[in-house]
Amino acid sequence: MKELLRSNDPTIIAFSKALLSGEDIGVFEMDVHMSVLEGSVGILPRRLMVREQDLFLARAILRDNDIHLSD
Repeated sequence: MKELLRSNDPTIIAFSKALLSGEDIGVFEMDVHMSVLEGSVGILPRRLMVREQDLFLARAILRDNDIHLSD
């Protein structure tokens, strides 16, 4: 699994997951429980992970939808 996106914004995470699921790209959300434990302050970011073979296409899909990636 490779990190695709890291964000404190739950709306970006949800939108990204929906876009990728619509293209049949499996996505796994990491650090969900850690971000919930810290409360609603938004200090700990969540990460979206994809398979290495899906990384290029997943990045292209998110960029086409104006989701900025940190690579």
